[in-house]
Amino acid sequence: MLAFLLRNAFNMMLFCLLLASSVSWAAPPATVSQVDLARYLGKWFEIGHLPMFFQRQCVANTSAEYVKREDGRLGVINRCETKDGKYDESVGQASVVEGTGNAQLKVSFFWPFRGDYWVIGLDPDYRWALVASPDRDHLWLLSRSRNLPQADSEKALAIAREQGFKLDQWSATPQTE
Repeated sequence: MLAFLLRNAFNMMLFCLLLASSVSWAAPPATVSQVDLARYLGKWFEIGHLPMFFQRQCVANTSAEYVKREDGRLGVINRCETKDGKYDESVGQASVVEGTGNAQLKVSFFWPFRGDYWVIGLDPDYRWALVASPDRDHLWLLSRSRNLPQADSEKALAIAREQGFKLDQWSATPQTE
């Protein structure tokens, strides 16, 4: 009986090792090396995104605004136009993850839940930013202006593709105001 149990345990362990070796464990996307928070503060317009549950009501004019708070964190105000022409707004806060050059934040819109906000692409002049979650489920392209030149959009989305993001569900965000 002991030999039977040991043989089955060995077989199960071997099966698990084979299964684990066949699975591709992708490393999380790389963030930019440094984000100057003083330059990052202010209003950003969403140029496009991968669909996200919390944005399902948004149809146009999506923006995010970042402000410095007295406690050292960032205030976050996300806003979008809904189908009925009204605006939906979410107010939250973000904290920098230490040791990331300010490129990784933890964002919360309702306590105790927090999400990862990683800057994986950033224009040297802070004209656009590519923001993602480490699991590659969420991705946003943000711009300081309502319209981003096509060459800049292509450059940002090339960064996303190089980092393993699947863009088949990419959705452009109308900015009509």
